[in-house]
Amino acid sequence: MGLDYGTKTVGVALSDELFITAQPFETIVREKANKLRKTLARIEEIIAAEGVTKIVLGLPKNMNNTLGERAEATNEFREMLERRTGLPVILVDERLTTVEADRILEETGVAQSGRKEHIDKMAAAIILQNYLDSQKTQN
Repeated sequence: MGLDYGTKTVGVALSDELFITAQPFETIVREKANKLRKTLARIEEIIAAEGVTKIVLGLPKNMNNTLGERAEATNEFREMLERRTGLPVILVDERLTTVEADRILEETGVAQSGRKEHIDKMAAAIILQNYLDSQKTQN
């Protein structure tokens, strides 16, 4: 499972059974940034339904490779995920994934007005695909 954690949304992506490709799955929306109970519950539902064994979470680094406020919030979210799910959570650099997701949606003909509902799950798919590709090169 790949996750793109944002202040009000979490993009979710899943891989195929052979861990070759990542596909956008859904975007979980919450009303307030610090209200995570329902978000975590939905992630747990997806894990149970889809047989997820590992979580890949995008780490929002600054362009100069430093970690800022968003990275700290992501680390706190990672700790919550590990406690609640018992699964390993791997952090992956997510710089420019939203830009890439927007470009892909544009190239596939999704209108500007319709991209908002797809961009987070597409970014999650890019994060997960980057991780899957890095595992192939390591093996």
